[in-house]
Amino acid sequence: MPSFTAPTKDLQFVLHDLLKVSEQDIPGFEDLDRDFTGAVLEEAGKVASDVLAPLNQVGDTEGCHLENGVVRTPKGFKEAFEMMKEGGWTGMDCDPEYGGQGLPYVMHTAAQEPLVSANMAFNMYQGLTHGAYSAIYAHGSDEQKQTYLPKMVSCEWTGTMNLTEPHCGTDLGLMRTKAEPQDDGSYKITGQKIFISAGEHDMADNIIHLVLAKIAGGPEGIKGVSLFIVPKFMVNEDGSLGQRNTLSCGKVEEKMGIHGNSTCVMNYDEATGFLVGEAHKGMRAMFTMMNEARLGVGLQGYAQAEVAYQNALEYAKDRLQGRAVTGAEAPEKAADPLIVHPDIRRNLMDQKSFVEGARALTLWGAYLIDRAHKNDDKEADGLISLLTPVIKGFQTDKGFEFATAAQQVYGGHGYIEEWGMSQFARDARIAMIYEGANGIQALDLVGRKLAQDGGKHVMAFFEMIKDFIKENEGNEQLKAGFLDPLKAASKDLQAAGMYFMQNGMKNPNNALSGSYDFMTMMGHVCMGLMWARMAKAAMEAIEGGASDRDFYDAKIATGRYYMARQLPATGMHLARINSGADTVMALEAAHF
Repeated sequence: MPSFTAPTKDLQFVLHDLLKVSEQDIPGFEDLDRDFTGAVLEEAGKVASDVLAPLNQVGDTEGCHLENGVVRTPKGFKEAFEMMKEGGWTGMDCDPEYGGQGLPYVMHTAAQEPLVSANMAFNMYQGLTHGAYSAIYAHGSDEQKQTYLPKMVSCEWTGTMNLTEPHCGTDLGLMRTKAEPQDDGSYKITGQKIFISAGEHDMADNIIHLVLAKIAGGPEGIKGVSLFIVPKFMVNEDGSLGQRNTLSCGKVEEKMGIHGNSTCVMNYDEATGFLVGEAHKGMRAMFTMMNEARLGVGLQGYAQAEVAYQNALEYAKDRLQGRAVTGAEAPEKAADPLIVHPDIRRNLMDQKSFVEGARALTLWGAYLIDRAHKNDDKEADGLISLLTPVIKGFQTDKGFEFATAAQQVYGGHGYIEEWGMSQFARDARIAMIYEGANGIQALDLVGRKLAQDGGKHVMAFFEMIKDFIKENEGNEQLKAGFLDPLKAASKDLQAAGMYFMQNGMKNPNNALSGSYDFMTMMGHVCMGLMWARMAKAAMEAIEGGASDRDFYDAKIATGRYYMARQLPATGMHLARINSGADTVMALEAAHF
């Protein structure tokens, strides 16, 4: 069975050496000193390693089963969920008015990482509830908040989001689920939704579905979509549960991965629903959920790569195969361990440099969300809006790539189920698809986010990189290995943006055919910025007499690897973008 150890020291490094959270002028950050965050992360790590990780393969092999209208979750899930509730892990950053602990979102995000690595499918039950909480918190009425949020914070009731229908996924304007207004102010919701994660299960007393539907007579297309609360069980005025609503789970999907999470077909048969926010403004409310979810999915991408990397590293150190080309390194043994071989080192360094860079990028994103919300910082809000499709798209692409790279270290054993490595790849695969497939993330980035507010935020991003390079150009230790590669990659990205400006207007396909390359380029540049900042932080820690010199030296060496071996990919992506749309669009559909 695979093992997992929470990367607490690495999380602490990002929080304190890189982001310097306790020094920030954001309400609540003053409490995030090293002792406090360390204690929280140590406990999260224990829950992850001792409770959730042992259930990961159980969930994968047993899956979820629909019995008489109720989905039965895998053995041990219910008990683990009760432990999560009792430990307060489900409401860390939620409003204390509704039973939350009120911690910053960045702390919630850091604590989530080991839980996701240990058991991604299990953690989705609380993760989706958190997203539904956020949507109601931001857009619901006071009565709705009082009725639903306390129970959702504690996860006595869980939550879902219902968007997709059999005939429409990305194009939600095509949805057919309808909402008929009633005299008492409620609505009757009728329709079918598919791919509903945690849509039905046996771990909560109630499930609060957030459902997109169209009110008759509303505008056509996406502008006519509204959002509704549709509870599994009706809630009485005193907060107790009443009769069951007229909704049901018609099927549990058989999936490639995340078997421990119940992915349901949900049928609504004139189910009672309650409008959230304004009529025909459902997408605005749903995007509150989706933007948070997209950062969480970006975390899933690298969190699966992290646990896969840990096991591949352990295997590479233990498995004896061949001799080092420069001479035996373990002459007393029949062969040297795999890790002596340069190609194995390359594979592991690819994985390590990605995971550590993605961790920094994700927590920086969470920090920006805190700054935007708690300080009403419009620049931070614009920057995280720009970065969200990159964090989601790039990190899930690479997370899957490196989960499979970890399999490769095992050779044939990586393909055998008993070793557990295939589960990490199969679980990671969904992250590239849900919460907006990665092609859609790329289109969102190029088609919407680059031009948002007149291009203000992407220009601020480039200026941020330029300022960092200028401020540190006198640091010779940083310059050659970090600043020069970052400058070159940033110029590649700017050149790609310039190509879109010059060629995208006359032929939009020139921009859209290069959008995926641009998203990937920007992911690399973001990672390059993170590694340059982390290298500087590590150098400062060493200069300050840090006791664990090896840890900081390893950070710098890992960063140098990324800058030398991964970041130059921006040149390839720029060449693809500059080739335009002609080769992409050359064939008629019939000729494929």
